[in-house]
Amino acid sequence: MFRHDPPASDWFTADDSVLGVALVFPLQGPAGMFGPTCELCAQLAAEEVNRAGGVLGRELKLLPVDGGASPREIADHVEALVDLGVVQGVTGWHISSVRQALAPRIAHRVPYVYTALYEGGEHTSGVFLTSETPHDQLRPAMGLLAHERRVRRWFVVGNDYVWPRRTARAAHAYARDCGGSIDGEVYLPLGTHDFEPVLRRIERSDADAVLMLLVGSDAVRFNRAFAAYGLDARCLRLSTLMDENMLMASGPSATVDLYSTAGFFASLANQDTLDFHGQYAGRYGVEAPALGSLGESCYEGVLLLAALLKQAGTLDVSAIGAAADTVSYEGPRGLLHLRGSHVRQRIYLARADGLVFDVLTELDLHGSRP
Repeated sequence: MFRHDPPASDWFTADDSVLGVALVFPLQGPAGMFGPTCELCAQLAAEEVNRAGGVLGRELKLLPVDGGASPREIADHVEALVDLGVVQGVTGWHISSVRQALAPRIAHRVPYVYTALYEGGEHTSGVFLTSETPHDQLRPAMGLLAHERRVRRWFVVGNDYVWPRRTARAAHAYARDCGGSIDGEVYLPLGTHDFEPVLRRIERSDADAVLMLLVGSDAVRFNRAFAAYGLDARCLRLSTLMDENMLMASGPSATVDLYSTAGFFASLANQDTLDFHGQYAGRYGVEAPALGSLGESCYEGVLLLAALLKQAGTLDVSAIGAAADTVSYEGPRGLLHLRGSHVRQRIYLARADGLVFDVLTELDLHGSRP
């Protein structure tokens, strides 16, 4: 309903008047549920950039690539677009295993702005990152819940790939810093439907909180099973990947005592967020997919990519990298700056209230590093 894909023939034709950007976002798999919001937010940003004159005298044009396919397939597709001269940049939300496959293939050739929250530690030349890392996002959230809710014993439930496993590794240290511990860990394939064995393990444990590192519809199904099992009366849940679309899909009966931490929530009552709501609704109408941090990150990605190219005045990746620490841009998350190829931003803790997030506080990020 909301998609406006270009004709297939246009995807493979280089055009010097156009600056092509591969927008890699999920159209299938567990993350496919927020893919439509990713695309609409990115398109909104591209239209804004083009109204302001485009980039380097060229119109910015997004070319959708399904980021829900296998990492190798995605990397092959995007590399082919770069080889053909069709795209001069890459951005979008996709899981870390896709980034790890894609970055070595293209980041030295075209700028690559990665918008998903991730496990930290990415310093490949030509890769720039807009979203949250565990040290900035999870560490202060765990500390606050330890202080305010007396959480001491955590149980980790994650999908089985790099982001959940490396985030959980960091969580062990964060728990110890708060006088607590990680008392159990389970990693499940993407697309898992049966959570009963995991729920039995949580029930038998002494955990008083669950750290959810699950993607999209996997998290939705876990929330429903968790509530049906009655564990929401005993354990709070904290997720670093839980947006408004996932909250609504879970349903109000499955979101009791569920916390999320992110750099953007649609319910934030500040002028930047309110302005973004107005732009989004004005462009796509009231029936558009719900705004959330995951889709909104793609708006950030397009703005950062445009800012990088404008500041460097060239498509040369080395020159872009050299200028990166002088780059800033303004969007729904406020005025943001790059440092060490990572965007520095405010991070919030929110608690689910039915089908919306009640933003409780801005987290203290003093001393944070990516």
